[in-house]
Amino acid sequence: AYGEGANIFGARPTASEYIPYAGEGFALLMPDKFNPSKEQDFKGTVLRYEDNFDAVSNLIVTCNPTSKTTIKEYGSPEKFLAANSFLLGKTSQEFASRSEGGFAANRVAAASLLAVNENEKKGKTYYELEVLTRTADGDEGGRHHLISAVVSGGKEYVLKVQVGDKRWFKGLER
Repeated sequence: AYGEGANIFGARPTASEYIPYAGEGFALLMPDKFNPSKEQDFKGTVLRYEDNFDAVSNLIVTCNPTSKTTIKEYGSPEKFLAANSFLLGKTSQEFASRSEGGFAANRVAAASLLAVNENEKKGKTYYELEVLTRTADGDEGGRHHLISAVVSGGKEYVLKVQVGDKRWFKGLER
């Protein structure tokens, strides 16, 4: 009704843990405890916010030109992830080890694909993936990556939300 959006009548706002955000060509709900960050993790980063308590948890939106007309041109969501594996980070050097922290020989990191989904919204296909990465340093017990990607208007939009494993399970019922 009139005036509700601006709360001119002084009603108590509804409790929410998310804030709507509209960017150029995309919209999302952002955790209310995230703050803007100037870091540019990837080419085409148009938005980056991080948790005000722990910078391990962050949200990134990238927008890059593409010749593809739909995300399905990558093939499966798994093939999309393989083509965009840089989203999970790259090791900066090679290691020689027998078995570091339970990893395969000469490896100090591992990624596990936990969930894959394909959704249709307003005539566009979205790929959604959940990945858990772990490293030999054991920091945070690993990282959960939620990735959503779509191709629209000659651009590839990718939303990547990263949360440390310890914080990931903090809100679950026990």
